[in-house]
This record gives sequence, structure tokens and C-alpha cells, in this order.
Amino acid sequence: MRVSQGRERPLTVHHLNQLLLVCSLVLLVAVAAVRISSRSGLPSLLVYLGIGIAMGQDGIGDIHFDNAELTQVIGYAALVVILAEGGLGTKWKEIKPVLPAATALALGGVAVSVGVTATAAHYLIGLEWRQALIVGAVVSSTDAAAVFSVLRKIPLPTRVTGTLEAESGFNDAPVVILVVAFSQVGPVEHWYTLIGEITLELAIGAAIGIAVGWLGSWGLRHVALPASGLYPIAVMAIAVTAYAAGALAHGSGFLAVYLASMAMGNAKLPHWPATRGFADGLGWIAQIGMFVLLGLLVTPHELGDDVLPGLVIGLVLTMVARPLSVVLCLTPFRVPWQEQTLMSWAGLRGAVPIILATIPMVSGVEGSRRIFNIVFILVVVYTLVQGPTLPWLARKLRLGGDPEAADLGIESAPLERLRGHLLSVAIPEGSRMHGVEVNELRLPAGAAVTLVVREGKSFVPLPTTVLRRGDELLVVATDPVRDAAERRLRAVGHGGKLADWLGTDGGGGTR
Repeated sequence: MRVSQGRERPLTVHHLNQLLLVCSLVLLVAVAAVRISSRSGLPSLLVYLGIGIAMGQDGIGDIHFDNAELTQVIGYAALVVILAEGGLGTKWKEIKPVLPAATALALGGVAVSVGVTATAAHYLIGLEWRQALIVGAVVSSTDAAAVFSVLRKIPLPTRVTGTLEAESGFNDAPVVILVVAFSQVGPVEHWYTLIGEITLELAIGAAIGIAVGWLGSWGLRHVALPASGLYPIAVMAIAVTAYAAGALAHGSGFLAVYLASMAMGNAKLPHWPATRGFADGLGWIAQIGMFVLLGLLVTPHELGDDVLPGLVIGLVLTMVARPLSVVLCLTPFRVPWQEQTLMSWAGLRGAVPIILATIPMVSGVEGSRRIFNIVFILVVVYTLVQGPTLPWLARKLRLGGDPEAADLGIESAPLERLRGHLLSVAIPEGSRMHGVEVNELRLPAGAAVTLVVREGKSFVPLPTTVLRRGDELLVVATDPVRDAAERRLRAVGHGGKLADWLGTDGGGGTR
């Protein structure tokens, strides 16, 4: 099978059925591969890349695909969805204390990484300076999805997780600007103007992202949609709007979509668990499609000559550039050396660098195919090395402490005409609400627990009913006390009977 630019043939229903069958089979295999990934400890991106390679011209599928421009477009679209999903899952209370450090690492760390990696690519591999700078910029972006797919079962200090999440959300924007600038045809003149350009684009993207996120959150909280299933769609539509508005305003659309999603993710939106699950599913589909397409684009039999350069550049990036950027950017913030060590090793490169490596291919930069091959080898090999060893390193550094009390799952459904809210509360295993009586919740006047579902049976609780792990509560709250009721529930979930009766968040935040 060959995907080419030749004469187009009319698309028939039969062709559509074949395409749907192939896509569904690929998704089923990819979903099954998630289980393999979780059991083996390997990042899922390697499994999906493997599926793409197996379907390619050197694999059993024999699909010849070499459309870098289409790959770049689809990759950008997938990256928007992935950043939106990541922003929705980022807790402001975790990244707020580390925001200056994460910003320094996302900007200053990128500069250090580009300089060190480009120098190594030029003098050790023999790439000309333009190619070396492109390689240095492309591999300077970290991938939170790759990191946390490995560390999802290991609780880490909030400073580490917050810094890594914020860095991965912020550093895509400056890296994209650098790669596009270095890939322009003709000499790179007045390189110092890139600093001003990056600053301006980031400022525009940040302003638009925050504005769109705030307006979208306000609208979703004050306008009751006719069906709960419309809320997840509306959230993703607002996130994509932030990207489009930022890009059209000549700002950073990637930063805009991340900040807009983070604003909505911390705004107590109606039907939040359903929205979060919908976004998580879209994120998985985007990653699967993107990785499979990237696997199709690579030609394995052409990688042989670029294996050694990829290993050398990856070694410099992993052992020199990344640790140096972490030390220089985080030492002024007095981050302990154990956390710096883990964050140095946790600088995984996922799909983003491979997508960015298609930019010079589309721009017609000389040697761009070799750049793509080098980046592909680097990402695969060093993800294979770093990914499975991250949990071990976290334990050795004693950063995998006891997990915090699990947060409550609270879903809110607005009752517009009744001026009230239904709060569906799920008590997880780690919640300290276990053993608390209903009257000890001390909900504000205007809120009450009306129903408890336990082991599949529902009943109206008494004031002395003792709550247990696994219970689901239905809480009715009037509109004025809705926020206070949720804060109080989260406080008891984290503090148990000793939670401040005034309803402080108890460390649980307000999401």
C-alpha cells in the first residue's frame, strides 16, 4: 500500500468502510498496548511508535508514507489536545509555589540545553551550525505525558510534580519559536532579536489564554446547558479557541491553550469528572494517532548511519545539558539536590521533539531527513533507558513518600430554575472522611446530605450515620453556599474529624 501525491481516485463507501476498519483495529491494538505498557513500565509512546513502524514500509503493513507536511499538521492538532488535557489536570495549588522555578527552567533551561546540545552536535557529530541549532532546539522540549506515564504509581513531593508539569506546559512554546526561526530559508540574521520575539509571543499567548479560560469558566458556571454531555465538548471547544486566537494574534497558541485549560481545570466546573474523563480519552486518542503516524513516517532501514550520532547527542543532552540547566535554574530557588537529580533524569523527550523535527523537513532545510532520524533515535533509545529507571531512582532518592489522603471526587450538576446544585461525592480509599458521622461534616446552612449509596443500595442517612470508604453521597446545596459546601467536604476528606469546622481546604484545594 502506498500513500502518494498521485492522481486522486473518488472515495467510495467501500473505501470508507475499509478505513474505519483499519482505524478501529489500530485503536483496539493500541488500547491493549496500554496494558502492556503499564505492566512492563515502558512509556506508552514506544508501543505506539512500534505499531506505526510495524505498519510501515519495512513492516508487515507495507504502507509507504512520507508526507511530512500532513504529519506536522496532524501532530500540531494532537499536541493542542494533549496540552489541553494536561492543563485541565494541572492543579494550581501545586504549581503556584513553584511557578517562578518552573518558568526559569522552561525558559532558561531551554536556552542552556540548546546551547550545549548544539555545540556538541557541531563539534562531535560534524553538523553545520544551522542543523546543530535545529537539533538542539528540537530536543530541548520535555514531555510530561511520558514522565508521568511511568511515575503515575509513585507519589512524589508536590514541588517535583508541579515543577515538571509546569515546565512541560511552558517550554513547548519557546521551543517551537526557535525551531521555526532556525528552519527559515536563508541565513539566520540578528539572532538576538529572537529573545524579544519569544517574549512578545509568550506574553500575547499568556494574555489570551488566561482571558479565554476565565471567560469560558464564567460562562460554563453561569449558563446551564440542556445536557451534561455538552459540558466536556464545550470545555474542549474553549481550549481549541484559545489556541486559535493566540496563533491568529501572532502569539503562542500552545501556551494559550495550556493556560486556558488550566484556568478551567481549577474553576469547579459543572460535571467535572465527566469532563475530565472525556478530555483524558481525547488525549489518549491524540497520542495514539500521533505516535502511530510518526512511526509510519520513519524509514527504519535508513536509520543505520544515524544511530551513533543520535546516541552521542542524546548522551550529551541527558548527562550534561539537562543536569546543567536544572542546576543553573533551580539552585537559586534552593531546591534540594535530591529533587534536582530526579528532575534532571526525568527530562524525558516524547512525541513533541519528533513532531518538531518535521518543521525543517517541511521548510526544505538541507539535511532535514537526517535531523529527523537523529531525533527519532534519540527519543526512542533514551526514553527506553530513562523511563523504566525513573521509579527506581525516585525510591533511591527517597522521594516516593507516603501518598497524601486521596481527594474526593465531586461532580456538580446545576439546577438553574431551583437556584441550587446537586453535588455527587465519591469517597475514595484514602479519604479521611471514612468514619465521620454525617452531623460531623458540619455543612453550611443551606446544604445537606440527602442520600447515601453503599454497596449498590441507597438510603436516606441519619445525622449519626457513619460514612465509609466507597460511599457515594448526594448533597443538595443552594447557590450561595455551593462553594462553601464543597470546601467543607474537601476539608473533611483531608482532615477527617479534626478538620477546621469553618471549612478551610485542609490541603485539598478547591477543585
